[in-house]
Amino acid sequence: MTPPFDATPCLRLVAARRVRQLRAMEPAATQAALLLGLVRRAAGTRFGRDHGFAAIRSVADFQRAVPLRGYEALHDAYLRDALPVLDDVLWPGRTPYLALSSGTTSGRTKHIPVTREMVRANRGAALDVLAWHLAAHPRARPFAGLSFMLGGSTALEEVAPGVRAGDLSGIAAHEVPGFLRRWSWPPEEIALMAAWDAKLDRLSREAPVGAIRALSGTPSWLLVLFERLAALHGTPPLPALELLIHGGVAWAPYRDRLAPYLPPGCATREVYPASEGFVAIADRGDGEGLRLVLDRGCFFEFVPVEELAAAAPTRHWAATVEPGVEYAVVVSSCAGLFGYVLGDTVRFLERAPPRLLVTGRTSWTLSAFGEHLDGAEIEAALLAAAREAGIAVAEYAVGPEFDGHAGRHRWCVEAADAAPPDVAGRLAAALDAALRAENDDYAAHRDGGQLGPPAVVLLPPGAFAGWMRAEGKMGGQHKVPRVMADPDRFAAMAAALSAPPPASPG
Repeated sequence: MTPPFDATPCLRLVAARRVRQLRAMEPAATQAALLLGLVRRAAGTRFGRDHGFAAIRSVADFQRAVPLRGYEALHDAYLRDALPVLDDVLWPGRTPYLALSSGTTSGRTKHIPVTREMVRANRGAALDVLAWHLAAHPRARPFAGLSFMLGGSTALEEVAPGVRAGDLSGIAAHEVPGFLRRWSWPPEEIALMAAWDAKLDRLSREAPVGAIRALSGTPSWLLVLFERLAALHGTPPLPALELLIHGGVAWAPYRDRLAPYLPPGCATREVYPASEGFVAIADRGDGEGLRLVLDRGCFFEFVPVEELAAAAPTRHWAATVEPGVEYAVVVSSCAGLFGYVLGDTVRFLERAPPRLLVTGRTSWTLSAFGEHLDGAEIEAALLAAAREAGIAVAEYAVGPEFDGHAGRHRWCVEAADAAPPDVAGRLAAALDAALRAENDDYAAHRDGGQLGPPAVVLLPPGAFAGWMRAEGKMGGQHKVPRVMADPDRFAAMAAALSAPPPASPG
């Protein structure tokens, strides 16, 4: 399968104009104008009437009128009695799509509204990804071949007249313009498959490996795909690949493991998409931060993490964010979400333009004993400890366990390759040292006796994939809950991960 012709020259003209526009954009003015436009559009909805949208004239007016809400509060106030039909509830007209998401640490299925305006905004953000790629690699030819999106099942269920529900990747695939389908892969027959293992098998066997120029997906599932492709086609399995787009989980644990599968010259570009909207795109090199998407349907606010539970938290935006502060992300969008707490945390590197690093989840915090470890500290400590112990980490999960008034952190760590049993002890000691050096609260609670030394359970390769399969969470939209603060849920997960596999029949 090959595209009818190389459309890159057309894309290059559009991309050059778009990059000039992005570089000239004034962040605060762009975001303020976008927010007021959203408020005007939604003024007649139930949400808009409840919050006096007709009287809002500024960002400050909006922040006074609209409180912060997470999914649970939004569901209880506006979604529970209306789903699956949202007619003029959050956004004018009937919301045509519901993106189903379980999040990473909550078991409850979320129904995230996706409007046609949001579909167009996401499509525009995807164009921006290619625009930044071409700006950095002017001789690249992404449309000389096929674009491969590794997502979940694209099958959507019609849950009401004019309303479909399913994975966000399914919504995106359903809305791909007809003229672009000839540059996209996989075909609908494979994309619709819900059985993830069978789908990966067909993707690996039937991929037109010599024609794929761009590949996008979550690093953990991209690694599985590359391993299967390499077993069938050798390394590198996609010799024409020139762009790997990744997002959804941290890149650092996968960078070195994916590198051998990439052909020489293949660029990597990180993105920060969410079911609720497209947040940021890497406009520079690896590790240099992601540029906030300013004009694709979302207004962003940033609340210092320590204030998130306060009665009147400080709500920063593009005009007031400061580098180096840990913020929770809040979005207001053309899907009808307003003051919605996304659940992610970021830290800005600079303000003009706003460029950020994703540091974790608001729920990716371990503080069962007052140690106040955030997701970034947890991941950095594990990677440093793994290097010292001489292993590569494929996947992990950590949570608290109690023994009376004291307790410890238990780490379930899957090594990329088989490792000797004594590595667990060395890894635990290195983790303890790294966390002591990184976090004063952790060190104080370790020295005070409230927190015992960490325990590491070393798991064989494939353990987390087996657990995800048993949980019915295989597929590109699902991620391992790496930090689980609920001790009961974590204990159940750790027990399942550590259980021996069932004996083979006979």
